[in-house]
Amino acid sequence: MNKVVPCLWFDGQAEEAAAFYSSLLPNSRIDRVFLSPTDTPSGPAGSVLTVEFTLAGNPYLALNGGPAFTFTEAVSFQIMCDDQPEVDRLWAALTEGGGEVACGWLKDRFGLSWQIVPRRLMELLADPDQGRAKRAMEAMMTMVKLDIAAIDRAADGAV
Repeated sequence: MNKVVPCLWFDGQAEEAAAFYSSLLPNSRIDRVFLSPTDTPSGPAGSVLTVEFTLAGNPYLALNGGPAFTFTEAVSFQIMCDDQPEVDRLWAALTEGGGEVACGWLKDRFGLSWQIVPRRLMELLADPDQGRAKRAMEAMMTMVKLDIAAIDRAADGAV
């Protein structure tokens, strides 16, 4: 068992959110669903209280805590993508019912913020040629969903 497990607070959608997130990435699954033994501010006895789930091999807990708290951009999850099709697939899935923000950031339908980031961007930002890194960063700053080919072209000065 992991010593530290992030807990995500939902208003009645913990099981739906955990199932959705688990469907997005390999090595993800619902591990356990706990029903409340008593009435709580978030629901009656017998309703889903918590959902333990694994996302890309990492444990999480989804809690139906009620309407008292919502997500903010102060916490987000970053998914490192290997190629443009992965960026596109995750972007489409996570923005459905949510919304695009900027620079690879989005909010999903539950209000949780995500960063969909190509590994290639991180390689370019670490390029020892500071001009290439700067051009890649400047290109990224103009985008909503990140476009690997366009960032590469910018890094090469071919824009």
